[in-house]
Amino acid sequence: MKLAETVVCTVATLATLLGSFAFCEEEKGAAVATSEDGMLAQWTGPYGGVPPWHLVRPEEFRPAFESAIAAAQKDIDAICNNSVPATFQNTIVALEKAGRSLTRLTALFGVHSSNLNVGPMPDIEKAVVPMLTEYEDRVVQNSDLFSRIASVYEGDEFRQLNQVQKRLVEEYYKRFVRQGAKLTTEEKVRLSSINQRLANLFTDFSQNVLADEAGYVTWIEDSADLAGLPESIRAAMAEAAKLKQQPGKWAVTNTRSSMDPFLTYAENRELRQEVWTKYYSRGDNGDQHDNNNIIAEILKLRAARAKLLGYETHAHWRLERQMAKTPDAAMDLMLKVWPKAVQRAKEEVADMQVLADKDGITIEPWDYRFYAEKVRKEKYDLDFNQVKPYMQMEKLREGMMWAAGQLYGLKFKQVFGLPVFHPDVRVWEVLSSSGQHVGLWYFDPYAREGKRSGAWMTDYRAQENIDQPVTTIVSNNCNFVKGAEGQPVLISWDDADTLFHEFGHALHGLLSKVNYPSQSGTSVARDYVEFPSQLNEHWLPTPEVLNRFAVHYETDQPLPAALLEKIKKAATFNEGFATVEYLASALIDMKLHLAGAVDIDPDAFERDTLAELGMPKEIVMRHRTPHFSHIFSGDSYSAGYYSYLWSDALTADAAEVFEEAGSYYDKAVAQRLHDSIMSVGDTIDPAEGFRRFRGRDVDTKALLRKRGFPTE
Repeated sequence: MKLAETVVCTVATLATLLGSFAFCEEEKGAAVATSEDGMLAQWTGPYGGVPPWHLVRPEEFRPAFESAIAAAQKDIDAICNNSVPATFQNTIVALEKAGRSLTRLTALFGVHSSNLNVGPMPDIEKAVVPMLTEYEDRVVQNSDLFSRIASVYEGDEFRQLNQVQKRLVEEYYKRFVRQGAKLTTEEKVRLSSINQRLANLFTDFSQNVLADEAGYVTWIEDSADLAGLPESIRAAMAEAAKLKQQPGKWAVTNTRSSMDPFLTYAENRELRQEVWTKYYSRGDNGDQHDNNNIIAEILKLRAARAKLLGYETHAHWRLERQMAKTPDAAMDLMLKVWPKAVQRAKEEVADMQVLADKDGITIEPWDYRFYAEKVRKEKYDLDFNQVKPYMQMEKLREGMMWAAGQLYGLKFKQVFGLPVFHPDVRVWEVLSSSGQHVGLWYFDPYAREGKRSGAWMTDYRAQENIDQPVTTIVSNNCNFVKGAEGQPVLISWDDADTLFHEFGHALHGLLSKVNYPSQSGTSVARDYVEFPSQLNEHWLPTPEVLNRFAVHYETDQPLPAALLEKIKKAATFNEGFATVEYLASALIDMKLHLAGAVDIDPDAFERDTLAELGMPKEIVMRHRTPHFSHIFSGDSYSAGYYSYLWSDALTADAAEVFEEAGSYYDKAVAQRLHDSIMSVGDTIDPAEGFRRFRGRDVDTKALLRKRGFPTE
């Protein structure tokens, strides 16, 4: 099974920039704001207010942040200067309500930096991110504020709080400690200096990757070089060329959604190598966008920060509050799977080499996808070119919405006339089975310049119910390639998997039913957040979805039963490749952050560590170190890329509950999933939530069964 992955961005953590506390919007107002301070104003309009994308002027982000940070600081000062002794209500709940305009602004800014990073945005991002980092440090290092939090955590009132409130207080206290609240004044200054420098480096890293994705294109002028490519891919390449002002040519852009199908089907081996090299060399070209020196400095600074905070390494600091708890636990799971994956990959290569021998070549990384597809046809009589005409993006979007309705009673109604940040973006209102408003879902499916590669979910407003119900606003962002004008967008099976994965994150946000915004939706442990999204992938291959929504774009006929049966039989095909390319990245991530304060040459470290691990030479890391944005564009996934495997262990075991019940649409199991996992956010320990659903702790052998690996 393909690894569908995302970076989850939540407003409840200020788009991962301010990870210490949560701020969310109230719902009130009647008309969309039109004032000059629209980027700071309370969101107004229908549905409790909507983001005023039409009022965003990027050149005003910096002064707007200066105002928003000043206003947020006043909220913090009011908490600190309260003459009444600290209580849960006047300190913890007050923090939950603080800094509303800053949260709204950060949501708008985060979308522009991720989706519209063109024109002045790169320079604006370099100015704004350090401002946010400086403010975060100022808050968590505020001794008066921490004293009040500690008073609630250590006081008599704590024993009278319910379990949800206790968890919230404990999380505040431990977050502040983990971010330096107990350091001396001199140590706090040093910590702030490290954090400021890291903020700049994270932005530089991201900008360099974006530059290489935009700057390297493989141009094709001779139609003979398109041999082997399905017509839908050719059309998408022609459309990409038009968008880059090169009509009459075909463009392979430097993103996964463009690279992957080209390497799978293109017969021209030299061009496959060219496309592969450009993609996997992002950030590693020895030019002004090279990331190696940036990575080396980030690692040294992270190691120094961990020591300052009292931790052995950055990995120990990052994992303390995750499900895994320790790097050893994460490594243990990865190393259980790694040798089985490598062995399977070797078997896959042997099968491919038989076919490659006929062409007189030895399999190289740019050949893997091409010959894997040939083996798939030979072993399973399955040609995914025959499947793609049934993979209409819009129909599959309808399918995932239908499945959500069957499982959770949700209804989706497209709405028009709301502000959006790009013409490609569309909006749906989400309703409960009784017709009650649940939230809004924004969909931004297509690749474009200035949009980071990959796929992700963002919440613009977190669900809460402190003083009144506040519904969530979430989005899914993908990088599918548009087809020809007026033609349906056909996506690959892997892209469809990604579509369902991202929607799983969105459902996690939409189904949230908590009181406090910092416990809402996807604001859970990093190695748990991918569990609901990976589980949602399992509804794509169900006959109920495919028979209704995997219909041929020309004939409207459903995917033939015989073809579906072939897909099922080939479910674990190429799993060695998929697991090895992912685990190589996860292991490098963890080992880099366990290395401590040593000088690291990223390219050499990657090469030598993979050699020690026995990395098959025919496979490259899914994310090579110089463009590993998960771990070097911010801290949120650093020493945490293992999370996808940890979550998939939960996913595999949870999926077997539906299988044991006889259907993925079993009402009782779906209700238990909703009540124990999808709706509770971070109000309970994730291990306890899983136990409530499964009836026991996770069985990691289910992960091996899912991937078709031996369990012993």
